[in-house]
Amino acid sequence: MILDDFIVIDKTGLYCRYGDFYLDPKEPSNYAVISHAHGDHAIGGHNNVICTEATALFMKHRYRKNAGNHFNILNYRQEYNLNGVKIIFIPAGHILGSVMVLLEYEDTRYLYTGDYKLQPDATCEAIEFTHANVLITETTFADPATIHPTAEEEILKLNSTESNIMLGAYALGKCQRLIHLISQFCPQKRILVHFSMIPFVKIYEQMGIDVGKYVVYDRKVMKNNSSNLIYMVPPMVFNSYFKAINVVRVFATGWKHLQSGNAMQLYISDHADWNDILYTIDQVKPSQVWTNHGNGLALKSHYEKNLVVKLLN
Repeated sequence: MILDDFIVIDKTGLYCRYGDFYLDPKEPSNYAVISHAHGDHAIGGHNNVICTEATALFMKHRYRKNAGNHFNILNYRQEYNLNGVKIIFIPAGHILGSVMVLLEYEDTRYLYTGDYKLQPDATCEAIEFTHANVLITETTFADPATIHPTAEEEILKLNSTESNIMLGAYALGKCQRLIHLISQFCPQKRILVHFSMIPFVKIYEQMGIDVGKYVVYDRKVMKNNSSNLIYMVPPMVFNSYFKAINVVRVFATGWKHLQSGNAMQLYISDHADWNDILYTIDQVKPSQVWTNHGNGLALKSHYEKNLVVKLLN
């Protein structure tokens, strides 16, 4: 039997009242099940953190002593019981170590996706699917008008210029995926990576991921070379260098509003688009879909006659 109050939202976030824990809480909590290490899902200060090894490494780098008091590391498909709720991690394909969280309670299965993507990505575990009675899905791009192009098509755009490129990217996940894509599809380009992104790259390598060829940014190299350099920087640096000269400004994202004003549009997203979400629902075969982390109105309308869709936010 599906329990409507199995997951509820309070000021801290998604709370499983039957297991007395939170999923990706927004405030420090006693027990936090973390789907992945992006800052809008993984904050510091929890008493007990349940996550993958990669997620723990990313959190410990970012939050240092405030990362969490106790880390419980789970492998994919490993079963963990917390106050009568069975927790199983399923690969989500979003970034390295990202998971969908399968919760089993009294013969009912609830699958919380966290963030996920279906596009192939050599720098993280590929998404897997499992049946659940309830799918709790992110809806970041749950809009029928949003269809992501393939990353392989988009990255080839960088070959259209020999000018040096300032490439804005998120430091965790996007950075490593881009290094790998550029190394494979733009082999004539030389990648310089901002120093703040390097620790995350090193954790990927520590976890056995070959991200590709790159070097740490060197101002002299950038100054003395006028072509085929890509300087990869985090968003804050990209935005602060808006007056940078002699570079082509590019920002890798699925958000259209973040592409405006740049010399080139690079639509590379690490989230599921509309068709991916529909495909995921088809694979999971839930009786109900609960939406989170975005706007679920389009899904509710799409499945109005065929499936129960509940908006959690």
